[in-house]
Amino acid sequence: MGETEVACTIRAVTDILLATDSDALADEVEAAVAGTHMLYRVRAGVDVVHAIGEVDPGLVLLDLQIGNMGGVATCLAVRQREEMGDLDERPVLLMLDRDVDVYLANEARADGHLVKPLDAFRVLRAVETALAEATESA
Repeated sequence: MGETEVACTIRAVTDILLATDSDALADEVEAAVAGTHMLYRVRAGVDVVHAIGEVDPGLVLLDLQIGNMGGVATCLAVRQREEMGDLDERPVLLMLDRDVDVYLANEARADGHLVKPLDAFRVLRAVETALAEATESA
């Protein structure tokens, strides 16, 4: 008898780093990506650069409002470290409080944004789109 090939349908799991001090927001994001991605969380923007070095996530999600170093400052810090060669480039998405905050996301050089309130479908779609675009440009 000849051997039969079986197609493998296992998807690669991408690590995601979430920075938020909101437990409710973290729960929403975790529910959206559970089963498709591994989620790591920090509660302060100041911890993001160090956590990226530890986890090497494929994507970073930043809450606009986090402690004393919000999402905009954190995104700029990540971009600066990437330009210095300390970190590999990766997509960064900002989770915004209102539509007018899109300007801030653009100024922070984020790859994309989500406006709260979030829903699982929009979160997962934004994550998958950002990861696909990063893969295409690599």
